[in-house]
Amino acid sequence: MVNQSSPTGFVLLGFSEHPGLEKILFMVVLTSYLLTLVGNTLIILLSVLDPRLHSPMYFFLSNLSFLDLCFTTSCVPQMLFNLWGPKTISFLGCFVQLFIFLFLGTTECILLTVMAFDRYVAVCQPLHYATIVHPRLCWQLAAVAWVIGLVESVVQTPPTLRLPFCPHRQVDDFVCEVPALIRLSCGDTTYNEIQMAIASVFILVVPLTLILVSYGAIARAVLRIGSATGRKKAFGTCSSHLIVVTLFYSSVIAVYLQPKNSYAQERAKFFGLFYAVGTPSLNPLIYTLRNKEVKRAFMRLLGKDVDPR
Repeated sequence: MVNQSSPTGFVLLGFSEHPGLEKILFMVVLTSYLLTLVGNTLIILLSVLDPRLHSPMYFFLSNLSFLDLCFTTSCVPQMLFNLWGPKTISFLGCFVQLFIFLFLGTTECILLTVMAFDRYVAVCQPLHYATIVHPRLCWQLAAVAWVIGLVESVVQTPPTLRLPFCPHRQVDDFVCEVPALIRLSCGDTTYNEIQMAIASVFILVVPLTLILVSYGAIARAVLRIGSATGRKKAFGTCSSHLIVVTLFYSSVIAVYLQPKNSYAQERAKFFGLFYAVGTPSLNPLIYTLRNKEVKRAFMRLLGKDVDPR
């Protein structure tokens, strides 16, 4: 049974009505977290240690890997604790988790958009790529992504946790997240819902639109390439990023832009679990399995000879 009283904190319900499922989820989350730690740390090491990977694409990829490491670490340890034992979290713990979750989640939305811009220039402006996407611009774009994430979290976290919460303090989710905390309120949430809607437009809809426009231009440029080999190579430089964007944005949109009904709420918990745990563990696999340069860099790190072709 879930503890009904938590005067100084919250109860993260998760799937407490299905204890057998929670034990399975514990193993799944733990395995995914270990894969996230190993895979993303490896990508960061390869990007730093291998001179052949000192390019804008891998600079942004290492940023994404570092972001995923921090993102999952902000919620998974608490999630594992709640799946196996007591489901309580202190008010301070909830505040910290919500702040970091918003900060890093927003940063990832912007960073994926920046990576789409990098792929757009690489495919559509290949002769000017080195001039346009120079190291200084890479650092500036990465900094913009992190600053926007920080500002979004600073703006949205305090109003969310100032809501008048219902006495039972039961959060119907795995983590302290804005939609779940708004549902927990027994007072007027109009301001918070408007704030979340505006943030969703600027953080989800606008970046996703820019990504789709970029890939529309990339598709046109690829179709103009004469040889099948050239088209395959051009598409190969973008396919991994496109898969990551699809997985991340589809799950986040399912959580933040959902209708108000019990079915959507239950489904949102699965999607929230996926983008918090699943995508950070899948990203390294997607980039390494589909990227010959990363695989070659890994072989060189092991001291093995690599076919240059």
